[in-house]
Amino acid sequence: MTGLHEFRARVACAPMKTLPFLLAAALALPTPALSSPGLAGDAAASSPAAAAKPTAAEAKAFVAKVNDDLKKLYAEAARADWIKNTYITDDTEALSAAAAEKLMVFQSQAIKEAARFDGVAGLDADTARALLLLKISPDLPAPNDPKKTTELSEIASKLTSLYGKGKYCRKGEKAEQCRDLEQLTEVMSKSRNYDELYDAWQGWHTISPPMKTMYQRYVELSNEGARDLGFKDVAALWRGRYDMAPEAFEADMDRVWGQLKPLYQELHCYARGKLATAYPGKVKNEGPIPAHLLGNMWAQEWANIYPLVEPYSGQASLDVTKALVDKKKTELDLVNMGEGFFTSLGLKGLPKSFYEKSMLLKPRDREVVCHASAWDLAYDAKANDVRIKMCIKVDEDNLVTIHHELGHIFYYEQYNDKPVLFQQGANDGFHEAIGDAIALSVNPKYLTKVGVFDKAPADDEKNLINLQMKDALDKIAFLPFGLLMDKWRWDVFSGKTKPDSYNKRWWELRTQYQGIAPISPRGETSFDPGAKYHIPANVPYARYFLARILQFQLHKALCDAAGHKGPLHTCSIYGDKKAGAKLQKMLAMGASKPWPDALQAVTGTRQLDAQPMLDYFAPLSGWLKEQNKGQKCGW
Repeated sequence: MTGLHEFRARVACAPMKTLPFLLAAALALPTPALSSPGLAGDAAASSPAAAAKPTAAEAKAFVAKVNDDLKKLYAEAARADWIKNTYITDDTEALSAAAAEKLMVFQSQAIKEAARFDGVAGLDADTARALLLLKISPDLPAPNDPKKTTELSEIASKLTSLYGKGKYCRKGEKAEQCRDLEQLTEVMSKSRNYDELYDAWQGWHTISPPMKTMYQRYVELSNEGARDLGFKDVAALWRGRYDMAPEAFEADMDRVWGQLKPLYQELHCYARGKLATAYPGKVKNEGPIPAHLLGNMWAQEWANIYPLVEPYSGQASLDVTKALVDKKKTELDLVNMGEGFFTSLGLKGLPKSFYEKSMLLKPRDREVVCHASAWDLAYDAKANDVRIKMCIKVDEDNLVTIHHELGHIFYYEQYNDKPVLFQQGANDGFHEAIGDAIALSVNPKYLTKVGVFDKAPADDEKNLINLQMKDALDKIAFLPFGLLMDKWRWDVFSGKTKPDSYNKRWWELRTQYQGIAPISPRGETSFDPGAKYHIPANVPYARYFLARILQFQLHKALCDAAGHKGPLHTCSIYGDKKAGAKLQKMLAMGASKPWPDALQAVTGTRQLDAQPMLDYFAPLSGWLKEQNKGQKCGW
C-alpha cells in the first residue's frame, strides 16, 4: 500500500501539502461498506436524497463538508507523519500508517460520492472547480468492482516492493555480496571504469523483468478505474489535469521541447566528444551515447560527469562554503538568511512556532529522516503550523536548499486561508518551480548584499562557463527524460503501445529524445521502464519537466518587475517589493484558479515559454556552439 508516509521518496524535496498523492493511494483501497465519517447525512450516497437529482446547493454543501473534514484528517495524518520522520520507531511508523489509511479511506469515498454532482446546473465557480480537482486528483484510479480494486492494490504493493527490495547478485555471489540501488548508484556516479559501469547498469536492470506481467494487468485495472470516473483511460486523466484538453497539453509540451532541443543537442554533442576521449574505442563521436556513461543510472542528469567535461579545468571558482565558514555562519544563520530573502520582498515573516518546531539539526539521540522537506501541519491560516525538516550543514548546497524549501513554506503561508481543496500549487509543477526560481536568485550579487562576500566577485567568463555547465548538466540534460517518461506511459495507457512492445517503445523514445542507446540487446523479456522508481510506483512525471521550464519563466518575470538590466543569470530579486508583490499575488491563488491565471499574474502571459531558460543559458549556448564547430551533432 502506498501512502502519505512513503511520499518523500517520490519527489525531490517533498513539500508536505499536496492533495493528489494522497488521493492516488486512496483509490487503491477498497471502498468501505458504510459511508466514511464526515460524509454521512445529506451528502452521503446512502441517504434517501441521493436518489433524487442533486442541486447546486447540495453540491456546495458537499464540497464545504469535504473541505472541513479533509482539513482535520490532513492535519492528523501530517502530524503523525512528522513524528514518524523525526522519531523513527516501529510505533511511530504504525501510527503514521494508521492515520494515512484513515485519510485515504475517506478520500476514496469522497471521490466516488462526488460523481453524483456531474452535470449539475448552476454551480458557482469555486464549487465547480473544487469538484473538478477532486475528480482529477487520483494517479491510480481503482475500478468500482471491489474485487478488482483489491487486485489493483495488491499489484501496486508488489510492484513497489519489487523495486524497493531490488538487488543485483552476480552469479555465484552470496546474499550479503548482492548490491542494492544505493550501492550501484555509487558506482554509476563515481567510477570511470567502463566495465564497472557496464556491470552496474546491467545489474540494476535485472530487477524489473518480473514486473512486466503485473504491470500489464495494472494498466488494465487502472484504465477501468479511469473509465468509471468518466475518462477514456489513465492517460486522458493525467493529461486532463492541466486546464486544457489532454491532446492540447501534450502538444504544448512538445512545443516547449522544440524550443529547447537545439540547446540540448549542443550539450549532448559536447559531452559525447569528451566521453569519446575518456573511453577511446568504446564511445564514438557520433550517434547516441551509451546509457551507462553519464553518471546516473537513467542518464537523466549528468552532473556526476562534470570532471570529464569541465570547460576550463582547474579554474578557480567562487567558494561560497568557505565564505560562510569564514564568516562563522551557523545553521540558524542560514535559515534566517533564507527567511530574510522573502521578507525583503514584502512577504510576512515566519511564525515563531516555525523555529520552535522545525527540525533544523540532526538529533544525536534518535534516528530521523534527514532528507530536506517542507511541511504544513495545520492547513489553516490561524493555526499556521509550518515547518521544515533538515539536517543542516553550513555549506553552499544547504544554503540553496534552505531557500528552495522556504519557497514551499511561503507558498503554504500565502494560500492556507483557502479551502483545503485549493491548498496546492496552481498545477503539479508550480511548487517545485517556485523553490527553484527563488534558488536562481541565490547568486553572487545576492550573497554580496547579505554579507557572505565582502565585495562583489569580479566577472570571469571562464568561471561563468564552468558554473553554467554544472547547471546545464542538471537542468538541461534532464529535460528530454522528464518529457519521455510520461510519453511512454501515455502510449501504454492509451493502448497505442502494446505489452509486446513495452521495451521497444521505451528505447525508441529514449533514443529519439535523449540520444541515449542501450548498452546491450534489450528485447521484450526485459522491462527497463520498471528500473525507474516512478514507473512501478505510478508517480506522474510531467510535473518535473514543467517545473524546469516554469522556474526560469517566473525568474525572468520577477526580474523584469524588479527592473533588472543585463543578462538574466546575473539577476537576483532580493529586496525588491515590486517583484515580491507579483509573486505574492500568484502564491495566494493556490489552485483556486486554472494555472494559466496564476502564470499570468506574474508573467503577463498564459502560456509556457522556454525562452527565459534559453536566455539564462545564453553564455553557455554560445560557447558550446564554438566548441562543436566541425562536429556532426545529433544522432
